[in-house]
Amino acid sequence: MAERDIIMMTQKELKRLTVIHKTIDGQITQVDAADILALCTRQITRVVKRVKLEGDKAIVHKSRGKPSNRAILFKIKDKVLNLCRTTYKGFNPTFASEKLLEVNKIKLHPETLRLWFIETGLKYKKRRARKHRSWRERKPCFGQMVQLDGSHHEWFEQRGPRCVFMGYIDDATGTFFGRFYDYEGTKPAMDSLKLYVKKYGIPQSVYLDKHSAYKSKKESTIEEQLENKKAQTQFERALQELGVETIHADSPQAKGRIERAFNTHQDRLIKEMRLKGISTVKEANRFLGSYYIPKHNRKFTIPTRNKANLYRPIPKGLDLDKILCIRQEAALRNDFTVIYDRRLYQILEPVNAKKLMVEERINGTIVITYKDQPLKYKQITQRPVKPKPKKTAKITKPKKLYIPPKDHPYKSFKVSPYTHIHSYPQKEESSKEEKELLLVH
Repeated sequence: MAERDIIMMTQKELKRLTVIHKTIDGQITQVDAADILALCTRQITRVVKRVKLEGDKAIVHKSRGKPSNRAILFKIKDKVLNLCRTTYKGFNPTFASEKLLEVNKIKLHPETLRLWFIETGLKYKKRRARKHRSWRERKPCFGQMVQLDGSHHEWFEQRGPRCVFMGYIDDATGTFFGRFYDYEGTKPAMDSLKLYVKKYGIPQSVYLDKHSAYKSKKESTIEEQLENKKAQTQFERALQELGVETIHADSPQAKGRIERAFNTHQDRLIKEMRLKGISTVKEANRFLGSYYIPKHNRKFTIPTRNKANLYRPIPKGLDLDKILCIRQEAALRNDFTVIYDRRLYQILEPVNAKKLMVEERINGTIVITYKDQPLKYKQITQRPVKPKPKKTAKITKPKKLYIPPKDHPYKSFKVSPYTHIHSYPQKEESSKEEKELLLVH
């Protein structure tokens, strides 16, 4: 019985009860009580009447301790939490609420999900505190600057091979474009740039890092030094021919817009592809173009300060394949052959030149030109081999025995079997005495 007499009240309710008791005792009027409690006179009249009938507990709000009329049903809560433990495992509250509404038709506020996660101990990826850096204002016009980078990540979560996500983001609006490739290099950069230019146009400038495909680390040649030029990569050369300014960032934070976009995609895109069961680069690129990127741009793109569009349309007659290729000079040998990438090509046309230009296109085809005119050629897959001479058995002739002539000096000697000859006579005119001296018994 003692526990039933205990009434839990807030400080606000205690203050209200004190004023109501003063009103009931006649110490103050209901008009004064309304001024003190910032309530209307009719409300004071109802509260006074309720306190007289029910006692001090009437001052407590009637809905305390009762579930809200707008409370979510427990079965819905259990269903949502089961989905977040299985299908949407690792999703943060905001993204999970979006997928619940899109796929399961369950509308929940992200804050509600966050409180449920805390209540049940569900873990999710949280943002880490970032270092303070100076802020750079966005470019005012669409197409004034595009940030480019490649993200190496386990995009398929062990379902497929590791790959690279080549991404482009417009600095003014945040419009994103991306495509998956097996590696980050010159050809993927050129292929993605070609698709981007066909979709939006040629931008004014490109902001990228100092990857070996974007920034040359070689020293300038003597010819380049005389012309006051720096060594360029094939990608830099292609951008220059397109009239695009190249800006190299000294740190990842300098091009933070594309880096933050990759953080978003490493969370959302991975989980979207997990739901679709995507495990190959080809399927992922199809999914990007048909669903993910359009949806992402509708959600995150912002308007520009200036409505001018600085993307240039592709000029008529401009061959993107001729610009976006790996171009290299090769010496024309005396037999009208050219060596490129350890492969031998036979030129089928008479050309009076010492060097030719070899262009390796994005699709892998080879074009050999002289003064911008393509030449006919064929690849020599196997070089002719000179036949080796057959080995013939050597005929060894027996050596002829030397038979001295009859007038040979040694035949005039009579040598006994006990005689040792030290030397032959050097002159035929030697006397008999000298011959005897040569004999030693």
